[in-house]
Amino acid sequence: MFISSAFAQTAPAAAAEGGVMASLTGMLPLVLMFVVLYFIMIRPQMKRQKEHRAMIDALAKGDEVATAGGLLGKVAGLSEGYIQLEIASGVQVQMQRSAVTQVLPKGTVK
Repeated sequence: MFISSAFAQTAPAAAAEGGVMASLTGMLPLVLMFVVLYFIMIRPQMKRQKEHRAMIDALAKGDEVATAGGLLGKVAGLSEGYIQLEIASGVQVQMQRSAVTQVLPKGTVK
C-alpha cells in the first residue's frame, strides 16, 4: 500500500548485488576491535601469567619472597603446591605457591 510494487520488486536484487561486500564491510569494525583488544589487553596478560608461572617454578629453598598478603620471608621448604615461609626466626607459615608475587634480592629480609 505504501511502497510501490516496482520498488518492492527491485529491492532483493539490489541487496543480492552488494550482499557479500556489505556484510564484510559491516563486520570490519568488529574484527578491528577484537584485534586491538587482543594486542592491548589479552596478550600482555598472558605474558605476565607466563612470567609468574616461571618465577614460581624456579623458587628454591633460601629465596626471599614477598607474598600477595604482604608477608616477607625466606623459603624454608617446598612441596608441589605449597611453600613453607619463614617470616621470623622460628616462625614458619605454609602458603600456596601462587601467593608469591615477587622474589626479592638476597639480604632484603633481615
